Amino acid sequence: MPELRIRTATEDDVPLSRSLIKELAEYERLSHEVSATEDVLRESLFGERQGAEALIGYYERAPAGFALFFHNFSTFLGRPGIYLEDLYVKPELRGKGVGRAMLVYLAKLAKERNCGRLEWSVLNWNKPAIRLYRSIDAVPMDENGRCTVSLGRRWIS
Repeated sequence: MPELRIRTATEDDVPLSRSLIKELAEYERLSHEVSATEDVLRESLFGERQGAEALIGYYERAPAGFALFFHNFSTFLGRPGIYLEDLYVKPELRGKGVGRAMLVYLAKLAKERNCGRLEWSVLNWNKPAIRLYRSIDAVPMDENGRCTVSLGRRWIS
């Protein structure tokens, strides 16, 4: 059985995180938009006022991908939620359960933090990601160029 591990990123992971962000940008054809430096990421993720959190996924002890997320708030639920800004798995490791494991990790974290929902957006051309999200019964919330989805309550209740 292959070893799969998800853990919270630490400050020591900033160079790896930046590298994975650059890979994600290349995959999304947005490399020209990456301006985040290691210093900016270090301050944003681990500084005095943290704007986001990150997970690192490992497959067979090698870095396989990352997830970057932050809290939002639902006025209707009166509770915070988790918004998954980015989920990236290296192309050669896709289909091995890393993305699904990171989503499950985030769903459990949302439950521990008493969140009302876990949500994210997906580019409408990213068919492999859309297949993954459908396979876990994620519910689409709009039909615009970016499709927002939210995990059903059964994932976090």
